[in-house]
Amino acid sequence: MTTYSAPLDDIAFALHHIAGLDELAQLPAWSDIGLDHTEDLLAEAGRLASEVIAPINQVGDRIGSVLDEDGEVTTPEGFRQAYQQYANSGWTAVSADPEHGGAGFPLVVDVAIQEMFTSANMAFSLCPMLSQSAIGAISAHGSPDQQHRWLPPLISGTWTGTMLLTEPQAGSDVGALTTRAELQADGSYRLWGQKIFITWGEHDMASNIIHCVLARTPDSPTGTRGISLFVVPKHLVKEDGALGERNAIRCIGLERKVGIHASPTCVMELEGAVGELVGEEHEGMRLMFTMMNKARLLVGLEGLALAERAYQQAAAFAAERRQGRRSDTEPGAQASINQHPDVRRMLLDMRARAEAMRGLLFLNAAAADQAAHHPDPAQRQHARQRAELLTPVSKAWCTDQGVEVASVGIQVHGGMGFIEETGVAQHWRDSRIAPIYEGTNGIQAIDLVGRKLPMDDGAPLTALLNEMTGLDKNLDQAAATVAEAAAWLDKHRGDDALAGATPFLQMFGLTLGGWIMAQTWDKAQKLEAKEPDQSDFLRAKQTSSRFYLDQILPAAPALYPAVTSGAGALG
Repeated sequence: MTTYSAPLDDIAFALHHIAGLDELAQLPAWSDIGLDHTEDLLAEAGRLASEVIAPINQVGDRIGSVLDEDGEVTTPEGFRQAYQQYANSGWTAVSADPEHGGAGFPLVVDVAIQEMFTSANMAFSLCPMLSQSAIGAISAHGSPDQQHRWLPPLISGTWTGTMLLTEPQAGSDVGALTTRAELQADGSYRLWGQKIFITWGEHDMASNIIHCVLARTPDSPTGTRGISLFVVPKHLVKEDGALGERNAIRCIGLERKVGIHASPTCVMELEGAVGELVGEEHEGMRLMFTMMNKARLLVGLEGLALAERAYQQAAAFAAERRQGRRSDTEPGAQASINQHPDVRRMLLDMRARAEAMRGLLFLNAAAADQAAHHPDPAQRQHARQRAELLTPVSKAWCTDQGVEVASVGIQVHGGMGFIEETGVAQHWRDSRIAPIYEGTNGIQAIDLVGRKLPMDDGAPLTALLNEMTGLDKNLDQAAATVAEAAAWLDKHRGDDALAGATPFLQMFGLTLGGWIMAQTWDKAQKLEAKEPDQSDFLRAKQTSSRFYLDQILPAAPALYPAVTSGAGALG
């Protein structure tokens, strides 16, 4: 299995020339934080990812996490030690609030760093990713006392966090959950119920786990209106911050999965577990979306991360593997397969899609940064709407692309791609969960069509499409088709619009990718004249962006009939 090398130049290009990191650096929130040293930060994260975390990826897949009779989970060899290095180096705190021990960097820098750790070892990366979600919810909605008690150890990585949403009868329909919470005389709550599919719900990498749990209080309304959010620690915490007795929440089973074997996916039983209410009663679903929106961006990042990992391994294999001949091959010799046009096409397709995903995800994260910290209220509103418009596409389109790219990586390997010892199949197996969790991609498409397109009478979409025009003829055609398809969806509500939601998201994602690559083409051309020492890198950028614009983007307008076929096409 090939090693992972952090694509530092590609990440830096996307941060500065697509996401606008230099503009963020001028905002008051980050004017004195040292964003001019971001490349050093990325290099150090890349070193840990490639030297420490990537080498345990395959052993984690082969061994997996193990549950014992006492409900304790043991992670694969090397995981605890790698997590301690990760946490001790401060990677859990990159974008967290300095008031509680965070470094205060923009989200887009954190996303760039997390790309490398996710590429190195997706199963490992899910643990700190879930902590990020818990940190976000408590930071936004916890009381000052809750923030003081829970955030510092979560941000430092001493503790980790989870989300407990899904139940056997309540998956995508969260409103069907039945876990109950009863108020106690001391103001705490006791929770009873069972949660399934809980990522890193139990493990041995940290001393405590803070579970963010959705549950119902007595006589609460039906559906999502009756849900409240609670913090339930694995170990109760004393007033001085020391850990107390084990809480009445435990893992009663681990799921056997297609991929991410090292990540324990737990069945959690609450048997009168002590918890405390976050925010107001019956506001849990709204508060949980604070966690889920960031989590959806980070799940989209998994599509990019595994696409990058699959591409690196496929490119290395294709350079070494010799098979067949070309007209210019020396007599008696075989050509490396990366000399064959069809293999070159596959590799370039993988690289171009990864670059488009990276640009989109970083742009989305930068919009969220602007929405949270720009001093101008109008700019904050514009950025908020842009981030909301992009988030379902970042999650769904990027994870679909990740599965596709990982599959092409297997194809490049030929028969050896189907053999587990090469490790390339693991990338596909690990990637396959990403279109499913944190809201299935079908739900993301419905959210895009039903909620995000109609925002402000469609002004955010119109503004975005206007920014795309004039950069490339294929992009102009794709953007015009998106506008036409959006207008059709606006006139055809109900099942007709729902039937076209997924192909519309695919069309929009391909078009957004085209916008990213049109900008890449333009910036790379201009930079080549100024930075001749980077000419090889910048010419490669031009090649991949041109390939995307000419070979991949034309598929976007072709989806128009699928978007507008209506529910009648479904039989």
